[in-house]
Amino acid sequence: MNAMTRRVVIGTATVSMALAMTACGKAGDKDSGGDGDNKTIGLLLPENKTTRYETFDRPIIEKKIAELCDDCDVKYNNAAQDTETQKKQFEALLTEGVKVIILDSVDFKATKSWVKKAKDQGVKVVAYDRLAEGPLDAYVSYDNEKIGRLQGEGLVKALGDKAKKANVVMINGSPTDPNAPLFKKGAHTVLDKQVGKVVYEQDIPDWSPDEANKKMAAAIDSLGKDGFEGVYSANDGMAGGIITALDKRGVKVPVGGQDAELAGVQRVLSGKQAFTIYKQIKPEAETTAEIAVRLLEDKDIKDLTPTKVNSISGEFKGTPAKLYDAQVVTKDELKDTVVKDKVYKTSEICTAEFKKACAAAGIK
Repeated sequence: MNAMTRRVVIGTATVSMALAMTACGKAGDKDSGGDGDNKTIGLLLPENKTTRYETFDRPIIEKKIAELCDDCDVKYNNAAQDTETQKKQFEALLTEGVKVIILDSVDFKATKSWVKKAKDQGVKVVAYDRLAEGPLDAYVSYDNEKIGRLQGEGLVKALGDKAKKANVVMINGSPTDPNAPLFKKGAHTVLDKQVGKVVYEQDIPDWSPDEANKKMAAAIDSLGKDGFEGVYSANDGMAGGIITALDKRGVKVPVGGQDAELAGVQRVLSGKQAFTIYKQIKPEAETTAEIAVRLLEDKDIKDLTPTKVNSISGEFKGTPAKLYDAQVVTKDELKDTVVKDKVYKTSEICTAEFKKACAAAGIK
């Protein structure tokens, strides 16, 4: 799990310990202080380039925790894509005496010593969206290799009759995100068999739309405007940067994405983007919140974690987990997925620029 052209202005976390120590938070804005009581849950999210974290994940998790435990506090921080910042935030939570930490890691490889330290102190750690290294108590995300396969299948379908001979460009996600290689692996299992050739491939640090734009421009310069027939983008944010590069050079080919970000949804509606992958964030976030509260109260979580996973390194085995499914969404499926689930208000999607496209898709 989940990462962009759609951005919001968010207060950026700094690397200072001061910020880590001033993390705020419960839904309800109750001052949780540093008293180290047993009703405090830490929530650490990795970055704010992807607007889903502040717009969806954080408020859903905080709201659900408040519903399940009215005297629980949530100490929240966003690492702004900086591993050292997140390490300090994690250590600050341990110092403050939190009992459970929900961790969505910046760099999964860096977390092993943090999680071990937490375990030594009797603190439970739930990996959220991204699988962290270390002796975790639970993990909640998606079947990310399957998502990659869905992305590959979506691009093959968008290419149609051209697929078997098509040259494809692949713009993959951040190497520090454990989900990115799973997306890539899944996509390759489809594309390597069903398209002509992957002719250009790059991993993009931090899921940066700007860097994706630059790499797409480099691909066009290298391959020529007619040197490829489709583009795999690991998420919607980078798809935005890719499509901008294509538009600038007058190239029109199918581009896929992931996350059903608002800008991505609008591009799918307008035909600029072939599809996105819709992952229902609410069940993922609410399940994580419920697991955290149960761990806080020393209750069983077996019914919430029906499967088990091993760490990326293979060192840590049998972590209780819940993995959700996702689906490919094209223009034709938006009404019965993103719109039906009220991910965004219709007024947010169907702005003046997209009113005709919304009407054509039956979205009112």
